[in-house]
Amino acid sequence: MNQQTNTAGRSINSAALSPLARLQQALADQLPKLVMAPTFLIIFVCIYGYIGWTFLLSLTKSRILPVWKFVGFEQYEKLFMNDRWMVSLENLVIFSFLFIALCLLIGMVLAVLLDQKIRNEGFIRGIYLYPMAISFIVTGTAWKWLMNPSLGLEKMMHDWGWTSFSFDWLVDPDMVVYTLVIAAVWQSSGFVMALFIAGLRGVDDEMIKAAKLDGASMPTIYRRIILPSLKPVFFSCFVILSHIAIKSFDLVAALTGGGPGYASDLPANFMYAHAFTRGQMGLGAASAMVMLGGVLAILVPYLYSELRGKKHG
Repeated sequence: MNQQTNTAGRSINSAALSPLARLQQALADQLPKLVMAPTFLIIFVCIYGYIGWTFLLSLTKSRILPVWKFVGFEQYEKLFMNDRWMVSLENLVIFSFLFIALCLLIGMVLAVLLDQKIRNEGFIRGIYLYPMAISFIVTGTAWKWLMNPSLGLEKMMHDWGWTSFSFDWLVDPDMVVYTLVIAAVWQSSGFVMALFIAGLRGVDDEMIKAAKLDGASMPTIYRRIILPSLKPVFFSCFVILSHIAIKSFDLVAALTGGGPGYASDLPANFMYAHAFTRGQMGLGAASAMVMLGGVLAILVPYLYSELRGKKHG
């Protein structure tokens, strides 16, 4: 009855409005959609449209310019028969595993230490967060100088008299990928620390006080209560770091240039080299789609778990 009364009331009010007032009300109702429409159009064209275009290119024999002669999945077959691509995938596995694991470990340890209400916490936190404020290009350039055998750490040790010291990972094909790990962990672990600090500050103090009253030590409280409650933070950090690892390009370009040879290539560098400098646009597009598949393999389960949690919540 109340719903019918409200509906009738709105109808009477709408009928009582002048044509100009009704027009203004209609515009006010549609204004949010009109404001958001350009953004949705740009996103649809510039993101999803170009993803579709890249997929179509990966099915063609395009080289310097697009050639719309479809060859099916021939480019993907060539891709996985390419030694340079397989090296980049192997490097990605090593880089991703070490980068994610070390960032999580170092970030968590730093967050736990800073959570002990130490003096000058804000200043110390700013120091750890500072590397995240600079680009990977700057990070790669700085670490390239530091790890250059003729300029950096090795030369400094030799000048100090330790002539047997050797640190030539930057020019060693078997070790160069680990220089990428060092630089990337240095830059990103502070960001992980900030996320863990935010999570730690959100833990209920009453649980910690109750555990202390029961005689639990602080290491036990962290291991049994606090860290298990930070699973969403762990998962969020894992997704973000995985995304950073898969799309890493500028760090490699600045630090190693993909060398020696192509020993430190990652998939993003392979894609750029073949699509834009070697005139193999179809092959580069195929590698880009494989990278997109890797990102989706991480994001889709994360989004599904988030939406499912909100639905059940």
